[in-house]
Amino acid sequence: PSPLPSLIRKKRDGERLEDAEIRSFVHGVTEGTAQQGQIGAMLMAIRLRGMDAGETLALTRAMAASGRVLAWPPAWHGLVVDKHSTGGVGDKVSLALAPALAACGCKVPMISGRGLGHTGGTLDKLEAIPGFRVSQSPEEMCSILERVGCCIVGQSEALVPADRVLYGLRDVTATVDSVPLITGALGWGTSALPALPAVLIPTHCPSSCPLPCPPSRPVVEVGTQLGIRTVAVLSRMDQPLGRAVGNALEVLEALECLDGGGPPDLRQLVTTLGQRGDTGTGRDTGGHRRGRALDDGSALSTFEAMLGAQGVPPDTAHRLCSGTPAQRRQLLGNAKVCEELPA
Repeated sequence: PSPLPSLIRKKRDGERLEDAEIRSFVHGVTEGTAQQGQIGAMLMAIRLRGMDAGETLALTRAMAASGRVLAWPPAWHGLVVDKHSTGGVGDKVSLALAPALAACGCKVPMISGRGLGHTGGTLDKLEAIPGFRVSQSPEEMCSILERVGCCIVGQSEALVPADRVLYGLRDVTATVDSVPLITGALGWGTSALPALPAVLIPTHCPSSCPLPCPPSRPVVEVGTQLGIRTVAVLSRMDQPLGRAVGNALEVLEALECLDGGGPPDLRQLVTTLGQRGDTGTGRDTGGHRRGRALDDGSALSTFEAMLGAQGVPPDTAHRLCSGTPAQRRQLLGNAKVCEELPA
């Protein structure tokens, strides 16, 4: 392939990149041979010029192949499910959905990210819990999934390392809303089994959505071409989800949802996605099963087990999941400065 400046110039001028050229770019990102300025320039060129379906597929494959591809035991066939990209302010869906799915028999390996733009990221929220460790090796992930049923981890040197670099640079280069980059970053490398259904939730609203259009179609098309059963669910993001915004506050609200309460819009989205997860896996477990897991305490117990498996001291995990709202707030800490703003 041509040197990286030539590839940047080619995409800048609206030309199509060949598969080998895209692989060369991702390889440079992964190996550290591409300078940050060059990576930022390529991201902006992709954002402004776009990518066709073939380029997007090649980018997604290159991103997935930048690290290890996880292989699941044959016994998990048809049980492994993932969720990506709810998005928006106040999004704490993953914190409630992963244990709810696991409580119903699914295996949920989530590779999540940090905040993009003005929204907090799933990893930032989980790290508000004392001791929670987002860095897990592939072997540790499989062990947690075997024992608990779900885990939420970050990108690493082993797992989609190219996305670990690009994720942060997209934030500082104003390229978060590029549909090809969104699609390529969805972490398809978390499965070596074609039966993995990825439940994707691209967001859309008529006014304040930062995306030019819902990216559901290219995402579903790429998932299908990769042999992954993919379901897209459109949800709104023109107002915050739930009532809490902020890392620790959103953990507290997710715990309310896992305890059978919480804001109705959060619960509705969690149960809807759980039902679509059954559709993706081809299982018929009933549309209300996810709601029962929230109400009967099984999802909360699974969340507590996940916390313990990912480094939270058992006593802290238990007190956080079984304590009163005041006790939970005390565990996570209060802001040093609080100001009440009357409506």
